[in-house]
Amino acid sequence: MSEATETTSDTTAEAARNARKVREGVVTSSSMDKTITVAVTERVRHPKYNKFILRTKKLYAHDEANDAGVGDKVRVMETRPLSKNKRWRLVEILERAR
Repeated sequence: MSEATETTSDTTAEAARNARKVREGVVTSSSMDKTITVAVTERVRHPKYNKFILRTKKLYAHDEANDAGVGDKVRVMETRPLSKNKRWRLVEILERAR
C-alpha cells in the first residue's frame, strides 16, 4: 500500500515540475552574450469594454549557442532564475527572420 502511494506522489511531483510555462514571441535583441530579448504579445479582453487589447511583455531568455537573431520567431520555456532578470530559456527557433 505504501509503495503505491509513493509512486503516485512521485508522478504528481514530476508532473508539477514539468508543467512549466511556454511562450512564443519575436526576438527584439540578441546583442548580449547568451541572452536574447523576446517580445511576447498576448490578446487580453478589456474588463469593462469587452474589446481585445494587445499586451506586449519583454522576456529575457537564455540562448546557450547564441543561435537566435533579431526578428526570429522563437519558443521559450520558464526555468530557474539564471541572473537578475533572466527566467526563461530558448527551446527552439520556429521561424528565421528574412
